[in-house]
Amino acid sequence: MDRTRRIAKGQAVQDDARHNERMKKKQVAQQAKLATKTVEKGLLIVHTGAGKGKTTAALGMVARAMGHGMKVGVVQFVKGAMTTGEKIIFDAFPDLVEFKPMGEGFTWDTQDRARDVATTRTAWDEVRRMIADPSYAMVVADELNVVLRYDYLPLDEVLAAVSARAAMKHVVITGRNAPQGLIDIADLVTEMTVVKHPFRSGVKAQAGIEF
Repeated sequence: MDRTRRIAKGQAVQDDARHNERMKKKQVAQQAKLATKTVEKGLLIVHTGAGKGKTTAALGMVARAMGHGMKVGVVQFVKGAMTTGEKIIFDAFPDLVEFKPMGEGFTWDTQDRARDVATTRTAWDEVRRMIADPSYAMVVADELNVVLRYDYLPLDEVLAAVSARAAMKHVVITGRNAPQGLIDIADLVTEMTVVKHPFRSGVKAQAGIEF
């Protein structure tokens, strides 16, 4: 038994040594890679795809920016017909974040295209104001991709506005079916995919998870 334990211990020491050597090599390679990354700029970030988490990820970045003392503007298209947990939290920090749900629900609920277009235009005017205002370090246009898909807003107008933003301003756009033109000019694009979703099993939207 003692011999078996000694062999096992010796093997563990060898495994640890090999692991440490591999990690040292990876550290050197990673440090060399990081040394080449010297650009700092405002990013155009797109969260799209059919999976859950697009808004959640964007609002996580809002909280992160707030932690660094950065002022953030959030405009929500489509959403606005219900109170959400994030609005309650962000409203407690008016000096750091302006959180504006400006939608009236999904288009199949409103059933009024002209009204949806008008609501979209009002919300987009707020996004443009925030993008033009140098006091905002980050602007989030939540569910903008949805209204673009329904042609409630000209894509060219959106592309022009985000392209003309200040060099250090971050813009985050969320929603399914991001148009290719937006993807083409974005710095970071993440597509959320569905693996499992409780809604498919009959579970309704719940406080703290969906809103």
